[in-house]
Amino acid sequence: MRLSAMGDVAMTVPVLRAFVKQYPEVKLTVISRPFFKPFFEGIPNLDFFAFDEKERHKGFLGLVRLYTDVKKLRIDAFADLHNVLRSKIVSLLFALSGKKRATVDKGREGKKELTRAENKIFKQLPTMFERHAKVFEELGFHLDLSNPTFPEKAVLSAEILEIIGNQNQKLIGIAPFAQYDSKVYPIDLMKEVIAKLAENPAYKILLFGGGKKEIEILDSISKPFENVINVAGKIKFQQELQLISNLDIMLSMDSGNAHIAAMLGVKVITLWGATHPYAGFLPFNQSLENALVSDRNQYPKLPTSVYGNKIVEGYENAMRSILPKEIIDNIQSLV
Repeated sequence: MRLSAMGDVAMTVPVLRAFVKQYPEVKLTVISRPFFKPFFEGIPNLDFFAFDEKERHKGFLGLVRLYTDVKKLRIDAFADLHNVLRSKIVSLLFALSGKKRATVDKGREGKKELTRAENKIFKQLPTMFERHAKVFEELGFHLDLSNPTFPEKAVLSAEILEIIGNQNQKLIGIAPFAQYDSKVYPIDLMKEVIAKLAENPAYKILLFGGGKKEIEILDSISKPFENVINVAGKIKFQQELQLISNLDIMLSMDSGNAHIAAMLGVKVITLWGATHPYAGFLPFNQSLENALVSDRNQYPKLPTSVYGNKIVEGYENAMRSILPKEIIDNIQSLV
């Protein structure tokens, strides 16, 4: 399997957990960037093969080398869960050698109909989890995703505990950023949400992010509050996963953090701006009621984008139609 962005990779994890549980006699090998290896640790009958995009597996000849390297593992079938040029080439090489292969259908036509401004067809599309399961079905493995299993909460290291302090409080994670601005809840409103939650001494709010600019913003948000802690830039990625697994709830944009929390069995509240859960990216095993979307009466062209990368004039403030009180009420009802 060839995977890319963090959210894409995280969305495969619950499906693979279901697979190994339902087909314990089958061995899986995941091909992805080394950075994502921690996602798959602890899953039985699953090996991780590191894709070296900068040297050994770079370019077309590198993909041929990748195919040769993976073929040595005596692969019987190839599931392409990414459907991009690189994964298609490797998949084709396996097909030419007589192996079964199946590729995920990303449903591009349906997504166009959902996001276009005119003649919009506003309906729920198959989730990515359903699409991934269909790939395995084409290879002869029917998957039931209705009774998922999740890993145990990780034991937190002394290093993490030193940063977050005692664990007597409810842990609320907040990941306020996303790849595109159209998916980011306005910072002034997010500050309102955090300030209100921080009034409750039973809550500890942990802020997640990455990159210098985000860390600076999160530091400034957390500074006035004793029970608000910015963990961005203070712990390694694997430690971040361990900490997320211990959260009582995660508040996230439509972003990778939502999918990471969901794959670890954490309750997730998501906020949606230019995008919408109907495109199939609602985090795994989460309720639509906990996906708070911008007001379509005020902004009838929503969703305007599948990934949030399109700017539509006049829609810059769409997320302001999600009120802080609505977010706070949702968090309190779940915690």
